[in-house]
Amino acid sequence: MDDSTFTRRGSLVRLGGLVTGALGVAGWEAGSSGAGPAAVASGQVSCVLAPEQTEGPYYIPDELVRRNITEGRPGTPLTLRAFVVDASTCKAIKNAVVDIWHADASGVYSGFGAGSSSQTFMRGIQKTNAKGLALFRTVYPGWYPGRTVHIHVKVHLGGNVVHTGQLYFPDAVTDAAYRKAPYASRPTRSTRNANDAIYRNGGKKSLLSVRKSGSVHVATITMGVHRG
Repeated sequence: MDDSTFTRRGSLVRLGGLVTGALGVAGWEAGSSGAGPAAVASGQVSCVLAPEQTEGPYYIPDELVRRNITEGRPGTPLTLRAFVVDASTCKAIKNAVVDIWHADASGVYSGFGAGSSSQTFMRGIQKTNAKGLALFRTVYPGWYPGRTVHIHVKVHLGGNVVHTGQLYFPDAVTDAAYRKAPYASRPTRSTRNANDAIYRNGGKKSLLSVRKSGSVHVATITMGVHRG
């Protein structure tokens, strides 16, 4: 997609959530066309709706529609694969708008504090494809005091916000990532998943599945939302 902005003025916040399933991501893709209410009711498809999580203080509206959100900032490359499905049927949702923002490798948010000179790095929007997939190119987020490592996310349908949440990384994966530059030059983080107050409120169900592909970390999540 070309860089542009997605206007969210007047959006209504609705109930939504993050869904995890016994099928896993491959199951969502393979079963997205055949899953339906009967399959959910019978237990053939298992969906667990997780609680919403706070938007936090660093949200900026009208972010750019783009896949690469790094703006040349350093950090270990990260590909985020965010799938959006209907929480009632487990079917993939096409053209859902996925909106993410996170700290850079030094723990700084654009638009705030040390990052106040720019309002755009590590922020962006993508629409889902026919498989419900929105893809982002970014870097592994840095930490900042009081929080474990995370990515903020909103999902929009028809101009309405249907999910606000946060995505988390396994601590062991973060520990390994932080042994390399530019993360290694920073002090050891003090907050991990287990002692993060927001993570403890449903964060385990928002945990990304992360694998390595060469020098790139590939993180995957499936988010189930109510259409409103």
